[in-house]
Amino acid sequence: MNGIIELGFWQVLSAYIFVLIVIVVIRVRGIKRELDVLIASVRMTLQLMITGYILVYVFNNPHPLLTISIIIVMEAFSIGTIFTKFKKRLSGGLKKVIIAAMGTGSILCMVYFLLAVVRIDPWYDPRYFIPIAGMLIGNSMTGISLGIKNLLDGMTSGKALVEEALILGATPRKATKAILDNAFDAAILPTINSMLGMGVVFLPGMMTGQIISGTSPTIAITYQMAVMLGILGTVSLTVIISLHFGYRTFFNKEAQLIH
Repeated sequence: MNGIIELGFWQVLSAYIFVLIVIVVIRVRGIKRELDVLIASVRMTLQLMITGYILVYVFNNPHPLLTISIIIVMEAFSIGTIFTKFKKRLSGGLKKVIIAAMGTGSILCMVYFLLAVVRIDPWYDPRYFIPIAGMLIGNSMTGISLGIKNLLDGMTSGKALVEEALILGATPRKATKAILDNAFDAAILPTINSMLGMGVVFLPGMMTGQIISGTSPTIAITYQMAVMLGILGTVSLTVIISLHFGYRTFFNKEAQLIH
């Protein structure tokens, strides 16, 4: 295999032409997103640069406390990102549900995947733990965001139908079943679509990175298959937890709609 092509400063800088292209397009079309694109680009750059230096240190000095600390930061950041997306739309109860769903669902799947599937040794090996945990947590964050968005929208637009079902004797669970089903479907659909197009329409990031680094494509494929199945399971579990307990925050102990 040939050596890795390292990207120099000017090569990376040249990639930012795509940011300029996007800004020009949205300005011409009158879409007021220029600042969002700039902030996202700058934030991504700074975050990745800082993360890179941190990972160099962590990889060279592996320790369970360092690995656990980074996972906690990732979990906290993902939860904070979800809260930011919805601002004042989340009740206190729903926030607690999101925290529990992210923490419980992603950590359970993460531990099983790394210890039972990949079988890393030592268990806190940051070269495996951190990148894989990042993919599982990141996709769970997206899944919960989509699930909660559709739950909130469904409970708002379908409030009258839910109340009517309650009057007719339905339990809160039965009255909100259609809303929960739609929310779950919307949350896992992006993951399913990614799996459908993988290997034919596109090569995913993890697999591409491994191939570029010199790993055999067959080895990269086995890792990617396992990771995608892990992502599917993690997203499904975290979303179903958030929806199963989330809808209950819209009702009081007497099964009355309170939102």
